[in-house]
Amino acid sequence: MLKAAIIGMGRWGRTLVESVQNHPGSGIRFTAGQTRSPEKVSDWARTQGIRLLDSYDAVLADPDVEAVVLATPHQLHAQQIIAAARAGKPVFTEKPFTLSKASAEAAVAACRDAGVVLALGHNRRFLPAVAEIRSMLADGRIGTLMHVEGQFSGPSALAYQPGMWRAERKESPLGGMGGMGIHMIDMMINLAGPIAEVSVHSTARVLANGLDDTTAMLCCFGSGATGTFATLAAAPRCWRIALYGSEGWVELVDHVHMTFRPREGEGFRRDFPPHDIERAELAAFAAAVAGGAAYPLPLDQAVHGVAVYEAMIASAAAGGAGRVVA
Repeated sequence: MLKAAIIGMGRWGRTLVESVQNHPGSGIRFTAGQTRSPEKVSDWARTQGIRLLDSYDAVLADPDVEAVVLATPHQLHAQQIIAAARAGKPVFTEKPFTLSKASAEAAVAACRDAGVVLALGHNRRFLPAVAEIRSMLADGRIGTLMHVEGQFSGPSALAYQPGMWRAERKESPLGGMGGMGIHMIDMMINLAGPIAEVSVHSTARVLANGLDDTTAMLCCFGSGATGTFATLAAAPRCWRIALYGSEGWVELVDHVHMTFRPREGEGFRRDFPPHDIERAELAAFAAAVAGGAAYPLPLDQAVHGVAVYEAMIASAAAGGAGRVVA
């Protein structure tokens, strides 16, 4: 059982802990933690069997902590990953990985030099329906991929208040990209390969807190396929990915509702059972640390996702001008 520390105990940090804490089959248990406001979570931490430490340095120095899980502000990820690597601790970090390609590469290099596992929390990679789409791409049911459509939206930014780190533009460039949209960018990379060029428009239609709420992208993949994507940070929840090919198209909505239509013959509609993707990603991290299968998000794809995000920010700042992904 991997003994881990949770760094950051806001809503999502607590979600990660609760996904595995009473499930020994996951291979990981949280035994320690550190947060900026310990007084807000002390009762919860006690019920979870988590020792609260007073600093990140104290966590890294604790011999009983075998790995760290980061649910912290985006701009802290790179330095926290590098510090963990230097302390010999494997790291699982929430997305976005970092906010620049250079810092992502530095974090990866530190973990490789130290020989520790680094995992990124793009949990939708663990959806059974996504595995089925990958099979459809591999066996020819979709044919030559021509176009991809992605959408990940929700109303969370309506609740952002002054003083919340997510309400700061430096932590949430392009509105919903940091909390939601970056997941769909990873999904597009996972299914369709590297993204070569992006053009982005991002604006505020509803919000008055300084953040964008409407971000839309047109892209071209390295394969030549095209793609469109949008994330709305002040709208009803929507999660959708659709792939269009020469032989058929497939659409997945809300993680579980799949529709497939071939060019000829009968298609289908299928609902997949719910799947705890937070538990699945943490179990995969624990297995990789134990010497099992590699974590199923290659680090070159993790870095590429950051490069896409960085190019999207530059395109939006230039009024939608096209940007080549480095």
